[in-house]
Amino acid sequence: MPVINFKHSDLCSLLGRDVPLEELVERIPLIGADMHQTEGGSEDMSVEFFPDRPDMFSVEGLARSLRAFLGIEPGMREYAVEGSDIAVVTEDAVLGVRPFLACAAVRGVAMGDEAIRSLMELQEKLHMTIGRKRSKIAIGVHDLDKVVPPFRYTAVGPLGASFVPLNRSEPMDLATILEEHEKGREYAHLLEGKGAYPVIFDRDGDVLSFPPIINGALTAVTPRTENIFIDVTGTDRKAVNGALNIVATALAERGGRICAVRMEGADPRLSPDLGGTPFSIPVGECNRFLGLSLSPGEMGAAAERMGMSAAVRGDEIEVTVPSTRLDIMHKVDLFEDVAIGHGFERFGGPYASRQTPGGLEPLTSLSDKMRDVMVGLGFMEVTTLTLSNERDEFGISGLPAKAPTRITNPITEDHTCLRSYLMPSLMRILRHNRHRDLPQRIFEVGLVSDGHRCSPRLCGMVTASRAPFTEIKSITESVVREMGVEHAVSPCGYGAFIEGRGAFVSCGGREMGFFGEVSPKVVTDFGITHPVAAFEIDLSGIVGGRAGGLF
Repeated sequence: MPVINFKHSDLCSLLGRDVPLEELVERIPLIGADMHQTEGGSEDMSVEFFPDRPDMFSVEGLARSLRAFLGIEPGMREYAVEGSDIAVVTEDAVLGVRPFLACAAVRGVAMGDEAIRSLMELQEKLHMTIGRKRSKIAIGVHDLDKVVPPFRYTAVGPLGASFVPLNRSEPMDLATILEEHEKGREYAHLLEGKGAYPVIFDRDGDVLSFPPIINGALTAVTPRTENIFIDVTGTDRKAVNGALNIVATALAERGGRICAVRMEGADPRLSPDLGGTPFSIPVGECNRFLGLSLSPGEMGAAAERMGMSAAVRGDEIEVTVPSTRLDIMHKVDLFEDVAIGHGFERFGGPYASRQTPGGLEPLTSLSDKMRDVMVGLGFMEVTTLTLSNERDEFGISGLPAKAPTRITNPITEDHTCLRSYLMPSLMRILRHNRHRDLPQRIFEVGLVSDGHRCSPRLCGMVTASRAPFTEIKSITESVVREMGVEHAVSPCGYGAFIEGRGAFVSCGGREMGFFGEVSPKVVTDFGITHPVAAFEIDLSGIVGGRAGGLF
């Protein structure tokens, strides 16, 4: 989770009040954070925030929230947006590359060392969280006095622009930046397959930014910077606007004046839009959800302690959520804020005078019993990853293909989806242990993804010099008999098994699993050198049926 580092004196300066360190250490965790160790007498503080509160990823955002939470300035902080003659034109060429852009100017900022460090940390934390490592949003912060508006956001070819990037002293074209600059190599994949690259130019053709890769050295912010231009580009309009609002208001907390930028071209408007979003909190529903009995006035006060404006309207609280609160999407989020504003330390009551015994869920009990059965049959339990890949699951296993639950950004080609069967996972175990003595008898009770829902299964597997169908049939029927259910066996034509040596096992007319002698092709494709027999049973269908042998 994001960690922000700051000095106690800097936070108090932003709060406008000296708050003892001990009080801050006690109160900050109550708004959704974890205090890292703060040594006595030290100015340095370190706070780890939950990922759902990007508005507090800087000391400026923390100060704004604390002013409301501590009752210094309850309610929603409003920021004036002044007019300006700054314009940015978004050209059609960039719409198919990185379509969304939002900008703001902030004038009169005192950019000391603390402010610069905080701004850079905020920028990187937003990149890593809501920015999804710059794929969703990328933020550029520039010295406005070094460039001349109007600005132009467009897309050019790999050799269509040349400028001095940050941490370099010589001009580089876009293609060279992607190949040689450390940030270019790190983020080049975000522009992979694009015939043109996004660039922001000023009136004289100077480059402000090559998003989402690197800014130009020309506009680097220094302690002497007073006027700042912010650009946020990305692929998600809400995230782009939200990130801009967070950065702009953080600078306003340092005394800056936010100035509007006229956005022209594909999406004409004034930016930023700092207007809040209205919501309604039903008092009765919120109390039932939280187990409280707050009056409308108390609930409104709790909302104001979370930085919202609140007004009582009969049995509802009309609130306005600040534009920096990207985490508020549903009334349940508001209920959570009411709980935080009311104070988690005020929850609770006397312990119940009666005690009630706990117990295992039927499915958990069944799974535990089946582990005992399998151990009794001479099998060793293994635990494998729930991540797999489509090649092992459906390509070489011979099992019927399903619609897998895919991983959006897999780290390796071996882990691209959630597994749909247990058999491929156990086959991989046998492959890794093929140099061990035979026979090997392993099993697993684990979850698979079936129709994008978790389904518990039991899989057993035997490898030996001989692994005949009669042996695995005997084992499977022993397992089903211990479940206490009536079952039937019928032929199975899965390619996973040798023809004529595979079977379904059914309960009450419903197929609950399969077993058989694994096909030599499947065995060799998995890199195993000896015959294999296996069974797999869906346990979810057993619970609720007749399972008298176990319950």
